[in-house]
Amino acid sequence: MPQSFYNQSVESVEKELSTTCKLGLSPEQVKQLQEKDGPNSLASKKKTSLFQRFIAQFKDFMIIVLIVAALLSGFVAQEWTDAAIIMIVVILNAVLGVFQEARSEEAINALKKMATPNAHVRRNGQVVEIPSTQLVQGDIVLLEAGDVVPADLRLTVTKSLKIEESALTGESVPVDKENGIIAEDKVALADQDNMAFANTNVTYGRGEGIVTQIGMNTEVGKIATMLNNTDETDTPLKRNLNQLGKTLTIMILIICAVVFVVGFFTKQGTEPTQKLAIDMFLVAVSLAVAAIPEGLPAIVTIILALGTQVMAKHNSIVRKLPAVETLGATDIICSDKTGTLTQNKMTVEQVYYDNQDHKAAQPIAANTPALMAMVLANDSKLDDNDRLLGDPTETALIQYALDQKIPVHQMLTDYQRLQEVPFDSERKLMSTVNRDGAQYFVAVKGAPDQLLKRVTKIEQNGQITAISAQQKEAILEANQKMAKNALRVLGLAYKNIDQLYDEPTTDNVEQDLVFAGLVGMIDPERPEAKKAIVEAHEAGIRTVMITGDFQVTAQAIAERLGILKPGQDERVVTGAQLDEISDDYLQEHVPDYSVYARVSPEHKVRIVKAWQARGKIVAMTGDGVNDAPSLKQADIGIGMGITGTEVSKGASDMILADDNFATIVEAVKQGRKVFSNIQKAILYLMSCNVGEVLTVFMMTMLGWDILAPVQLLWINLVTDTLPAIALGLEPVEQGIMKRAPRGRKSNFFSGGVSSSIVYQGILEGLLVLTTYQLGLNFGPHMDNANLQHADALTMAFLTLGLIQLFHAFNSKYIHQSIFSKHTFSNKWFNWAIVISAVVMAAVELPFMTKFFDVTELNGLQWLIVLAAGICMIIIVEIVKFCQRQAGQK
Repeated sequence: MPQSFYNQSVESVEKELSTTCKLGLSPEQVKQLQEKDGPNSLASKKKTSLFQRFIAQFKDFMIIVLIVAALLSGFVAQEWTDAAIIMIVVILNAVLGVFQEARSEEAINALKKMATPNAHVRRNGQVVEIPSTQLVQGDIVLLEAGDVVPADLRLTVTKSLKIEESALTGESVPVDKENGIIAEDKVALADQDNMAFANTNVTYGRGEGIVTQIGMNTEVGKIATMLNNTDETDTPLKRNLNQLGKTLTIMILIICAVVFVVGFFTKQGTEPTQKLAIDMFLVAVSLAVAAIPEGLPAIVTIILALGTQVMAKHNSIVRKLPAVETLGATDIICSDKTGTLTQNKMTVEQVYYDNQDHKAAQPIAANTPALMAMVLANDSKLDDNDRLLGDPTETALIQYALDQKIPVHQMLTDYQRLQEVPFDSERKLMSTVNRDGAQYFVAVKGAPDQLLKRVTKIEQNGQITAISAQQKEAILEANQKMAKNALRVLGLAYKNIDQLYDEPTTDNVEQDLVFAGLVGMIDPERPEAKKAIVEAHEAGIRTVMITGDFQVTAQAIAERLGILKPGQDERVVTGAQLDEISDDYLQEHVPDYSVYARVSPEHKVRIVKAWQARGKIVAMTGDGVNDAPSLKQADIGIGMGITGTEVSKGASDMILADDNFATIVEAVKQGRKVFSNIQKAILYLMSCNVGEVLTVFMMTMLGWDILAPVQLLWINLVTDTLPAIALGLEPVEQGIMKRAPRGRKSNFFSGGVSSSIVYQGILEGLLVLTTYQLGLNFGPHMDNANLQHADALTMAFLTLGLIQLFHAFNSKYIHQSIFSKHTFSNKWFNWAIVISAVVMAAVELPFMTKFFDVTELNGLQWLIVLAAGICMIIIVEIVKFCQRQAGQK
């Protein structure tokens, strides 16, 4: 069977599909075809069960590392408490992830429209109404204004038929449909004027067509197939966490190996070799477990979940947690034009009459012939609440009159329509004959070139004179000027007659007309979009516009939005030109293009892949079915909640509930904040763990008393939870939207984090060891070595815990000083430090000392402990100052 029907005659299609336009299919044919081809519906992707979602949470490398650590901690080191806590953290992380995904799915389902439209079909000579799912190839479908096209159709009858196809093709205005043959072999979807496609909307006229494809074989179905076959793209967050997990694994193996080898050989002869090997192995495993920030996955999940709540307040619904921060890393936003950057609503922008251009905001009199022609030669419906129904082009004309405070209801009543010549796509004109007191007013609108052929007079400043060749030339120049600015132009004319026509036709009504003017319309840019694009540019993010519209329209809108500068024609490329470009060439030259016009779904995916091949993180916005494959291919797909189709929402990682492009800028800001706060939490946790490992490692190597497992566990419980979570609540840093995107190659250790972890961890460990040494030389038990050692170990324990709380303040800024007015602005952080400090110090209570094997310290010993914490802040601040002087920010 041929893949295309637009280049076949109606008779050929009838023969191909064994049907007739007059009778349709017989019941026997319908039954056979339904059994053979199944229902006319899209195959839905199998939903993931709750259990499958839960298990999927354990696939991250970091989680696997933690599970292995828990097993080693329990079965090898016999530290079952440690193992239990690690597993609780892992399970909590999985539950939080599943819960967030379930919540977002519920929000998305609430946005979906679940209604299945019915279709009017001619079967066995009778017109019947059936659910669209029951359609088969060869059915004869009848279309009227307001219908949803139920399947792909080869049109056989078109009576002023217009179909709005923006969700499929990106075309911003309804398409005039015809039923003739298109002789070309390869025609873009948007140019197949004798076809109607499933899920598009009839806005005007009526028609009939033969069902050529149903279900997954329709153009919408092909997109759904592409969608299901598109690979899921890992987010930067997933890649960063996996990299972190691998880094930790390497570090842990090195720690285990070094501690085991050094300890085993330095303590040879102190105990039997076999026992020494087991003891040192247990010490190595304990150190490895101490090196793992077991709370990190849960803390990252919590920070992301908190980010989703903030974004929800700004009308962004996040489907998957990692998508919160992905926008923060975005280099490129590939944005659909229609409905995303523009309003998807035709609007009058310019009116030409009296030989002058007039902006839409300029006042116009109600009796101006141009205005009267707009309102009277118009099939829009206006309900009691002034809501407009009808073709977008015609509703734009009525809305213009309403905006001018014209009493449209009264005008339509005073100038009652008595006769009409409906719009026809061949002559491209529409006329109405309206009562005007004792006379009749004929209003005409249509294509300027066709209208001027029928014009013999012109009105200027209230005077009607014969139109000259020069005047026609001036009108055509005005028309061309509007068209160059991407305005859709209609001509307006009128005449007065003394009596009605016996039979109104184009030959009598649309002759000897008086030229009234031109009106230029456009699907205007969203008011907030231009500002959002500027903000994105300041943040180092490039906006690329992709549309199914014609090149001149796309270029004009892009210039108005600031995506292009005037005259940058070389930065605009069409779908036809893309077809001539290889993937390698596109990858090399994709930075040269800022606007793509007349493109197909396949082109959009190619564009996204070309940017990704250059190492860029790409976000794709869109609302139509044709956007879905590229939404899924992109690093983050951003769907529209109001105008978005069900398919595009399902393919998105994030949905804008208000369809507002400017919301993306706020999402970028929140994404950058989330990443920055995760970096702060990692810096804090990892440097603290390095300090713990270094402390225990050096104590072991030097043969000193070593901190007990319960003490290390208590420090981790107190310091690794509340302060780290509170760092995730830090407000947006000043200037965060002035920084360049961090890019695909960046990770949590970028921007000086890795070096900060190392030196701050070493500094922490050295301060603890110094405190231990001071504890051995100062205190009330100098005459009792055992008690003095116990005091020193207690001081080391408390210092290791409290110094981390001091260090939490350092972690609020990676390079900036904490001595600013914003240091204490995060009340949650302030309370987290106070609570953690109280809990940490509580081990000194009399009834707690035995449990933690600590002694009660005196004032001097406490002063040494606190001095170590203050030194931590001072030394780190000095290093930060030097870094800033060296140009790090």
